[in-house]
Amino acid sequence: MNETSILNLKSLKEQVYEYLREQMHVGKIRPGSLINMDQTAKQLGISKTPLRDALIRLEMEGFVTILPRRAVIVNILTHQDIKDYYQIIGALESSAIISAFPKIKTNEIKTMKELNRKMKYAINRDDFATYYDNNLKFHNIYLDLSGNRYLVKTVTTLKKRLYDFPRQKKYIKEWEEASIIEHATLVKLISDGKMQEAANFIRDVHWSFEVQKKFVKKYYPDTSNNGKIKYKL
Repeated sequence: MNETSILNLKSLKEQVYEYLREQMHVGKIRPGSLINMDQTAKQLGISKTPLRDALIRLEMEGFVTILPRRAVIVNILTHQDIKDYYQIIGALESSAIISAFPKIKTNEIKTMKELNRKMKYAINRDDFATYYDNNLKFHNIYLDLSGNRYLVKTVTTLKKRLYDFPRQKKYIKEWEEASIIEHATLVKLISDGKMQEAANFIRDVHWSFEVQKKFVKKYYPDTSNNGKIKYKL
């Protein structure tokens, strides 16, 4: 089965959802903007039903707010949102480490070390895309081993909100280097069999908004205008 036929098997609402997410990812649909359903449906050559279904899913994931008979607003990402997301992700990843701990063996630890090495190599070459992909793979090792698909889905969705809305071209090298050091600390705790310390570390350091706040405020757009991001639309 070729790629085209695989895509054709997807439901229309799934294709519309992926289209809208990609537009957000590349920055063509910006936070704080409005989505005109009539115009979008006409542009895509579809009825409003699959578009509405896709927007409902995006609303459930926190990307948009649907105002009945009024408008669809693309949600902004405030520092308070980021703080809340960090708290949730930290708690869930901490739980995932505890659940996955008996399954994290020598091979998994070796893979985590190798991914962290690749992250360091990538960031030294200013290759943030490779760094980002390996960073997700690093965390996914224990997330997937947790065996809780709902936990994984929630964490994945929140990370999309943090990193892909839109995906920024800039990065803060100091932050990524600090993250690599934190990864090494986490791997050491796991290697030493210190389950609770590893779980606490991922929650209280790696995903602590207070610990990461200085980097968060540098990386994300200004939200000082009553919690609204200042975009030039």
